[in-house]
Amino acid sequence: MDLMLKGRKVLITGASQGIGEGLAEVFAEEGADLRLVARRVDRMEVLAERLRATFGVDVVVAGADLTHPDAAAGIVECVGDVDILVNNAGAIPAGDLWRVDAEAWRRGWDVKVMGYIDMTRIYYARMKAQGHGVILNNIGNGGENFDARYIAGSTGNAALMAFTRAIGGVSLDDNIRVIGVNPGPVATDRILKVLRMRAKEQFGDEDRHGELVAGYPLGRVAEVREIADLFAFLASPRSGYTSGTIITVDGGITSRRSIGG
Repeated sequence: MDLMLKGRKVLITGASQGIGEGLAEVFAEEGADLRLVARRVDRMEVLAERLRATFGVDVVVAGADLTHPDAAAGIVECVGDVDILVNNAGAIPAGDLWRVDAEAWRRGWDVKVMGYIDMTRIYYARMKAQGHGVILNNIGNGGENFDARYIAGSTGNAALMAFTRAIGGVSLDDNIRVIGVNPGPVATDRILKVLRMRAKEQFGDEDRHGELVAGYPLGRVAEVREIADLFAFLASPRSGYTSGTIITVDGGITSRRSIGG
C-alpha cells in the first residue's frame, strides 16, 4: 500500500532511540523527509547518515532540550514548517507517589506533557497557516490503566489523552488531524528497565523479569516496528478522516482489564 508520504516533511521528537528511532526508519522507508529532534545529537547523526544512504531522503538533525521553555520556538527556527509532527520525546519515571519526588515528577512532565503541549501549540498555528497538517502524540496505555506504581506516568498520560481528544475533536475545521497512540509495553531499553525494577519488587530478583513478560499477550511485548507502522498509516492520507481519537496497541491488555479478566 502506498501511504502517499513521499516528500512529506516529518518532525519526530525523541528521535535518538527506541520508538523514535523506529519511527524515523519507517517514515524514511515511505520516502518522507525527516526532521529529527532529541538531546543526543551524536546518536541522531549516525541514524541520519544511515537513513540518507539507505533511502535517499533528506534528514535534518536538531539538538533540543524540551524542558527549556523556549525549546519549541528554537526547533521551529532550526527546522521550519513540517507536514507531520510526531510528539514522542520523554519518559516519565516509574514509581509510586513517594518514590517519584516532586522534582522528578516535574522534570518528567516538562518533557512529555508540557513538551507535547508546547510543540502542538506552536506547530498547530503554523499548520493552520499552511492549510494542512497532522499531529501524532505517542502517549502510552498507562493513561488508561491507572497504576499507583507508575503514578506520574499514569496521570501525565491521562492528561495527554484528554488534550489530544480536545484538540483533535475540532482540528479538522482547520484541515489538521490530531491523534494519539497508546502503546503498551514495547521492546525498548526503557521497558526492560521498568520490568527489571518490577521483578525486583515482586520476586526480589530483577533477572526474573522474563516471568513478567510471559504474562503478556502472546508471551511478549510489542515490537517497535508494530508501533511505528501504525504511526505511518495514521499520518498518511489513507487515514484522512481520523482525528480526536486514541488508538491503543497493547495486545488487548487494556480491554482485558476493563472486563476484569
